[in-house]
Amino acid sequence: MRALGVIDIGGTTIKFAVWQNRQLVAKTKVATPTTLAEFYEVLTSQVAQMKADYQIGGVGISSPGAVNKATGVIEGASALPYIHNFEIQPELQRRFGLPVSMENDANCAALAELADGAGKDVASLCFLIVGTGVGGSVIVNHQIWHGAHLFGGEFGFTLLNDHQILSEVGTAVSVANRYNAAHPDQPQLDGQAVFELAAQGDTAAQAEVQVMIKALARAIYNLQYSFDPELIIMGGAVSNNPHLLPAIDAEIEKLRATVKIASIKPKVVACQYTDAANLRGAAVDFEQTYPDI
Repeated sequence: MRALGVIDIGGTTIKFAVWQNRQLVAKTKVATPTTLAEFYEVLTSQVAQMKADYQIGGVGISSPGAVNKATGVIEGASALPYIHNFEIQPELQRRFGLPVSMENDANCAALAELADGAGKDVASLCFLIVGTGVGGSVIVNHQIWHGAHLFGGEFGFTLLNDHQILSEVGTAVSVANRYNAAHPDQPQLDGQAVFELAAQGDTAAQAEVQVMIKALARAIYNLQYSFDPELIIMGGAVSNNPHLLPAIDAEIEKLRATVKIASIKPKVVACQYTDAANLRGAAVDFEQTYPDI
């Protein structure tokens, strides 16, 4: 397999690397441009350097938004409106003079875990990413399940009650928002600070953290009985909290005790890759898209 260029497009920075011998080398990053013209200039320059230094055979890209692999269009919306709703993949391919693959960033992270991370021993998994909101990915038989409208894995849209979706309830950001709203006269805290208060015994903080844990446990339970994956992987910053998965597991056991016919216990693990997941997954996606290169 020839070396590949890999790119992770983010709202704040764009990361670049070369995928060579199953490793990421020549890693760098730049501030995300504010216009399409600057975007093209930055990407073309970086890829030209990769071609000169490593003779790369193609470029794999991790992108926000709903990537339509059939058309080369990034549908949906993101923090970068200028990359959406036109045939950007063919244009990048023309500018680079190389084959280009593109995939959604959450799907790329899932592919990285599937290839040689926490999901390397399974063929099907759900990947739940908990950040500012909740996103994710569904993999069936080693392939991304995109869905009829490219919304496969958008777990954050699932309803937790009559009026709230998972992204509004099951994140550290939502924990902070609820805690701060209940304590308007105190300094405003972020999610990590509220978690620390909870660990110190603050009962109000513990109650808000428990709302998040119950929401994620219910979501994981529903994923297990909707897709029946071999494994559910948790990603995002909260996955680094050593107390989170045991707490979620305890809530899942309560659900299973309530639903007597729920014989399957979801297997939930933390992700292996963090900052490098999207780049690694972009390489995996390229290899799936162009197996002969």
